[in-house]
Order: sequence, then structure tokens, then C-alpha cells
Amino acid sequence: MNTNTILRMTTRPAKTDDEWREALTPEQHQVLREEGTEHSFSSPLNDEHGKGTFVCAGCGHPLFRSDMKFDSGTGWPSFFATIEDAFETKSDRKLFMQRTEYHCANCGGHHGHVFEDGPGPTGLRYCNNGVALRFEADKE
Repeated sequence: MNTNTILRMTTRPAKTDDEWREALTPEQHQVLREEGTEHSFSSPLNDEHGKGTFVCAGCGHPLFRSDMKFDSGTGWPSFFATIEDAFETKSDRKLFMQRTEYHCANCGGHHGHVFEDGPGPTGLRYCNNGVALRFEADKE
């Protein structure tokens, strides 16, 4: 099953793996295109507290507003909600348990997993790989 084909919602032509490798760092490619996970507490975005928007590092698609972010203590940037239509989800059973994995609705890049142990008002925790994100500060 090709995740990128299933999740792609845009009419933009798909990039080849070589084009993705050229556009992304090796760490970004491993997470976004190969569904990897970065080491916890490795992302400088854990400490990002400015006002702005977190976008997909692969395509720039807006994913989260800064007021959706919270400190989960897990070591990955965490959010309790997303921008509408930012992601598509699928079931992930790789670690012998069922989890919900989410991918950018625009480019199909893997971002992380969503759990039901977050704060109000949603009770959700979108546990995102920081390397899969880019922060764009609001213009003042």
C-alpha cells in the first residue's frame, strides 16, 4: 500500500524519492518520507514559544498555530489541535499496538502519532517530530 498515493489530496505532481532527498535533510527524509522518529528532546522546536504557525518542513503546508502547542514532557513538540484539514490519518500497528499515525494532507509527509492523553479542550496530543516542522513567526 503506497501511503503517499492514498494521502495525497493535491493535484500538484508528486516528487520522486530523489527529488525528496535533494529537498530534505537526511533526518527530514527519514521522518517525512520513511515514517521514522527522531530522538526525544532533540528538537529546538520543543522550546519555541513565539506566536506563529508550525508548517510542514516538506511542503510548507500550515499544520498548527502556536496557541495549540503545549509541553507534554515527552520530548517532542506536542499540540492539542490542528489547523483544519492539515492532516490525514491511518492506523499504525508497527509496535504491536494500534496507534493513529498522521501525515500532511498536502504532501503525504509523516509527522507523528495522535494520542488521547492531551489537555482540554480536545483531550488529544499530536506528538510531532520536530524535524518534520518549520516555525514561521507572525509578522509584527
